[in-house]
Amino acid sequence: MGAFLDKPKMEKYNSHGDGNNMRYGLSSMQGWRVEMEDAHTAVIGLPHGLDLWSFFAVYDGHAGSQVAKYCCEHLLEHITSNPDFQNALQEETNVDSVKNGIRTGFLQIDEHMRTISEKKHGVDRSGSTAVGVMISPSHIYFINCGDSRGLLSRGGAVHFFTQDHKPNNPLEKERIQNAGGSVMIQRVNGSLAVSRALGDFDYKCVHGKGPTEQLVSPEPEVYAIERCDGEDEFIILACDGIWDVMANEELCDFVRSRLEVTEDLEKVSNEIVDTCLYKGSRDNMSVVLICFPGAPKVSPEAVKREAELDKYLEGRVEEIIKKQEGVPDLVHIMRILASESIPNLPPGGELASKRSVIEAVYNKLNPYRSDDTDSASTDDMW
Repeated sequence: MGAFLDKPKMEKYNSHGDGNNMRYGLSSMQGWRVEMEDAHTAVIGLPHGLDLWSFFAVYDGHAGSQVAKYCCEHLLEHITSNPDFQNALQEETNVDSVKNGIRTGFLQIDEHMRTISEKKHGVDRSGSTAVGVMISPSHIYFINCGDSRGLLSRGGAVHFFTQDHKPNNPLEKERIQNAGGSVMIQRVNGSLAVSRALGDFDYKCVHGKGPTEQLVSPEPEVYAIERCDGEDEFIILACDGIWDVMANEELCDFVRSRLEVTEDLEKVSNEIVDTCLYKGSRDNMSVVLICFPGAPKVSPEAVKREAELDKYLEGRVEEIIKKQEGVPDLVHIMRILASESIPNLPPGGELASKRSVIEAVYNKLNPYRSDDTDSASTDDMW
């Protein structure tokens, strides 16, 4: 479950890059959690002669960060170097064989980590979800193990998204029960909230059952989607700290609106993470945004609308403060603004995505106000 801090840790880790006719930006934040257990991978140009291939992934660790960290450093190599994957690349690339090679890489790294853990006398009980994409010149391979999620926006709409692996899903529940387990309070044996994960070896010791038949399975679902140049816009990979507070369409709409006002993918990723914090996410948050040439472009009209919105909000905050006796706290101001009909708020993000603008003008007008009034330190953002 994980313990919480009194105040969220809002410092972010960022990275960006480009190549193979795509760009990416990423952001991660510890948030309210006592520890940061997320990790990520972003590689453009893969080893073993796969220069035109790329790989991106997000790992959401639980009960510690060891498995997530190990996977972010070694999963790609386990995939690209195993014989099943290598054989898939001989002569003409076979899509089903690539999918099988990716699956083999997951099973292989899981077994490898188990061996390491046993040599340490079972010290590590951590586990991790994994969601990723392997992008070839012709296909996008979505890879999912657990309840992090990936989606593709194509032609202005959500074209595809991965399915979360939850213990209540009928096929997952059947496997858990066949392995002698149960699903209680939507958790494996009343404890673990995901039904597939890497690590979690306490749930993978049922005798007579193979690795994919255990209470928790390390087997990923792999989906191959043919690329569609010009139509493919962007891919979002994120942990459940993001998806807990934003639906697929909401996040896509929000990203699309942000890409119309900035080309900086790190900035867009930071806005996603901040917005989810202000929407009430209590988890670690990580997001990777990958943009294709068909992604929305910066529009002068959108930039102008955004500037007008920021100016309106700044003026409105000033008005609210002037009308109040004494200085109202930020929560009070956010509540007033939330009750008003404000035009041109970013879709999907709404007022939460403008929290930093509101806070900046509030702090400017009240420079001596104590940090304790910052509503990021309260349960109720407004």
